[in-house]
Amino acid sequence: MSKALKILIVTVSLGIVLFAVAGGLGVRASSNDSAYRQLGVYSEVLSRIRSEYVEEPNIQTVTDGSLHGLLESLDANSSYLSPAEYKLYKQHKADGKGEIGATLSKRFGYAAVISVVPGGPADKAGIENADIIEAIEGKSTHEMSLAEVNAMLTGQPGSNVTFSVVRARRAEPQKVTVTRDVITLPQVSEKMLEDGIGYVRPYALTKGRAQEIAADIRALQKQGAHKFILDLRDCSVGEANEGVAAANLFLNHGVITYLQGQKFAKETFNADPQKDVTDVPLVVMVNRGTAGPAEIVAAAVMENARADVVGDKTFGTGGVQKVIEIPDGSALILTVAKYYTPGGKAIQDTAITPNILVADADGADVVLPDEDQDNNSDQEFRKEERQKQDEQLRRSIQVLKNKDLKAAAAPQ
Repeated sequence: MSKALKILIVTVSLGIVLFAVAGGLGVRASSNDSAYRQLGVYSEVLSRIRSEYVEEPNIQTVTDGSLHGLLESLDANSSYLSPAEYKLYKQHKADGKGEIGATLSKRFGYAAVISVVPGGPADKAGIENADIIEAIEGKSTHEMSLAEVNAMLTGQPGSNVTFSVVRARRAEPQKVTVTRDVITLPQVSEKMLEDGIGYVRPYALTKGRAQEIAADIRALQKQGAHKFILDLRDCSVGEANEGVAAANLFLNHGVITYLQGQKFAKETFNADPQKDVTDVPLVVMVNRGTAGPAEIVAAAVMENARADVVGDKTFGTGGVQKVIEIPDGSALILTVAKYYTPGGKAIQDTAITPNILVADADGADVVLPDEDQDNNSDQEFRKEERQKQDEQLRRSIQVLKNKDLKAAAAPQ
């Protein structure tokens, strides 16, 4: 077969694949001309690479790279998996029960840590929010989809995975080895603070957590709590339905969220007055590690004027993904619907900006102990510094105290 014919076959085949993907993304007839023009541009670029690049290119690598870029240009959760990558993805999904205990997304093209599970393998290894995982087992995460990153970090409990971490306080990437384990998420914690303030902190919003929050609220009210802080900082794990249920604990009316996509019928989640457990003053705390279901809660109470939201801008995730298998053994992971705030903002696109902004006290400017100190000491130091710098909690308490002052000053 001649080189020219090979080029033609590759170009036409890739064009068909790309057009099929465009169709799957819902390209309407009115935009078909534009789609065809873009395919023409792509064909020209591919032809030039094939004929004029400094050396004979690996067309398969070029094609895979272009498809990875195409999907990741949509959002961090959409991915293209080559046949080999999809095989690995399914294998890890079926067999891998061990995890590192961290929620990740893509940032600057690399895998980024949204938050870590307290007491989990990543936490014990010193992994922190906002860390950039530059490479896993020597392979750059810039070359991986988010699905592939998560697949590589998953495996049999007790097995090790090594990756390079980039952090603002260190000039060079740090190699970290984490032992995978079955993750146990912490229970909801609660305590009484000063001035009759009940404090509730769920570290995840997995199934059943909303009921735990409700039980803790009732218990604290029996102890005299007459206002509450719901701490959703670093809460990034869970299910959207549980986020809806948690928001409903504080709302007796209004829209909590709605789900919508181009070919996904709009589904609206309204507050059920029968599920509301308290109407006392409320502050919700968030930070850059707040993501997914926790963002649904924060947006719902803020946009329904039920509570103040204090802290830093959240991470911004909230969608439904669908796996679409391609005949050659590859697959697409596409976001087919997004969760929206009551006011109509896509959480995945805009995140949640608190109405009272207080920057994260993440210790970015803290001078760490000498590198030869043991890892446990390093972790304890960071935790102590964060506790000292918890301006977000201090401000949240002050907001609730101010509400009391305003209520006392109001005409009776």
